[in-house]
Amino acid sequence: MVRLTPSLSLGHTHFSPITVSSFFFSSLRTKFHFYPPIHHRAMSMDSQSFSSSIDSVTQHLQNHTLQTHSHASRSKLEDLNWDNSFVRTLPADPRTDSLPRQVLHACYTKVSPSVEVDNPQLVAWSESVADLFDLDHKEFERPDFPLIFSGASPPVGALPYAQCYGGHQFGTWAGQLGDGRAITLGEILNSKSERWELQLKGAGKTPYSRFADGLAVLRSSIREFLCSEAMHHLGIPTTRALCLVTTGKLVYRDMFYDGNAKEEPGAIVCRVAQSFLRFGSYQIHASRGDEDLGIVRSLADYAIRHHFPQIESISKSESLSFSTSDEDHSVVDLTSNKYAAWAVEVAERTASLIARWQGVGFTHGVMNTDNMSILGLTIDYGPFGFLDAFDPHFTPNTTDLPGRRYCFSNQPDIGLWNLAQFVTTLLAAQLINEKEANYVLERYGMRFMDDYQAIMTKKLGLPKYNKQLISKLLSNMAVDKVDYTNFFRTLSNVKADTSIPDDELLVPLKSVLLDMGEERREAWTSWLKAYIHELSTSDISDDQRKTSMNLVNPKYVLRNYLCQTAIDAAEIGDFGEVRRLLKLVEHPFDEQPGMENYARLPPAWAYRPGVCMLSCSS
Repeated sequence: MVRLTPSLSLGHTHFSPITVSSFFFSSLRTKFHFYPPIHHRAMSMDSQSFSSSIDSVTQHLQNHTLQTHSHASRSKLEDLNWDNSFVRTLPADPRTDSLPRQVLHACYTKVSPSVEVDNPQLVAWSESVADLFDLDHKEFERPDFPLIFSGASPPVGALPYAQCYGGHQFGTWAGQLGDGRAITLGEILNSKSERWELQLKGAGKTPYSRFADGLAVLRSSIREFLCSEAMHHLGIPTTRALCLVTTGKLVYRDMFYDGNAKEEPGAIVCRVAQSFLRFGSYQIHASRGDEDLGIVRSLADYAIRHHFPQIESISKSESLSFSTSDEDHSVVDLTSNKYAAWAVEVAERTASLIARWQGVGFTHGVMNTDNMSILGLTIDYGPFGFLDAFDPHFTPNTTDLPGRRYCFSNQPDIGLWNLAQFVTTLLAAQLINEKEANYVLERYGMRFMDDYQAIMTKKLGLPKYNKQLISKLLSNMAVDKVDYTNFFRTLSNVKADTSIPDDELLVPLKSVLLDMGEERREAWTSWLKAYIHELSTSDISDDQRKTSMNLVNPKYVLRNYLCQTAIDAAEIGDFGEVRRLLKLVEHPFDEQPGMENYARLPPAWAYRPGVCMLSCSS
């Protein structure tokens, strides 16, 4: 159960933070604590009924690339339907300069891109993202396209701005952060009245740049562009990327913060999302005292109106009342407070997102609260990494090495910790009460476990969830440093035949279980016997199971060394590998004959600093 404890000072505001006790954190202290059981009391209705809207939104986002747009009119850039509701309805900074400063009582600053360009070039683009807002694919061929999406000549109808937000970085309140190198062009309404926000990352200084230059380099821009699209095609909610443009200018960067700065090619990614609002977008205003608490409410109203419209349509007839796990079995009625219903949906989307990360072996690397989307999207790709050799303590972030706060196995815990800070903000603004706050966190735990267990069950092709079997598997994988992606893909070759002799059980997995001694072979043989026994209880044929497992276990993920190969080529002017990787990650579950080398284990050079691990520097 979660409890509220008194008094944390955040900026100038004193209010109660959420402290998570026996309900979630203690249950996570197992050997690998991203698959714990969570015990909770029965609710007065099935939790799935309220969660269905979340699933439908996720499916809607995932299916965009599968939809045809033959009936939608294709737009030229000049004909896009700009709406700019964020700028129209929320408080603005009265100043429009980009001098570093504290921006008070405002959600954003109007600021134009200031990046310098010299013959900018279009490196890569996503036609499926263009389809989101009905952009004609021929527009990518325009000679002025790189100028427009470098920010040198912003599109007609855009009202550029940088958002103000704060956040906890590595567990410590950092105060104002904001869009230090990202400038939003505005929002576009498509033919279905869906809202899509376009943002240029690396477009120049804003008031939130602090001591930085507001620019981005090619290596980090390639990584963000490719991973945004890779995650989407893996079925994981994420911000998207329309295009990647080089600026033709060089940027100084100290990649390892060791005093050895060097010039690197500059670049800009056009990111696309329905909203870039973060937990920190709300935190910053709650931290600045009672005077700004009204902005928290205004931002909540804005988010609900534009991005959670189903919340406002909830009626008493839907009976969304739930029993809590308190000793008195009190009831939370989500129809009586739209902000509580909204917070629950934010919690469930966040939990579902992180469960999907765990399932595919993705480590974000910088789970600060300013990098947590209220829409449950993967946002801000810095030093991310997909697991190669399975290591629950893997972090792709050199800055995170001392404590590994953001390592793979900690992500569910950190998601809850971050959500607690968000809920604390809503408490400070008196949008929810303590009972509702506790319930929001409970729902995070329930949704995470439901989704994680379902994902792992599908990954193994099991008829039902088996905690002991999955726990032992992950333990074995950690001991033998087994490749995460290749193992689960290869596991579908195992037959549900209990008569297979012990000395033949490992044959289907010989390509992924390498260089093992007799003791480890026995450990794996024992596990496989238990696994095959479990499979044999199902009526599903081996072929059916293989097909279904291959739909959830990708053949290809965007390994860091693949990114680096594309970066090395791009930095000398060859963008072919970036484009090949984009095509590869657009079909991660397909065999793709001729592309098998992209699924191989990382070469020895991939473990050098700057490839397998990166800093937050861009």
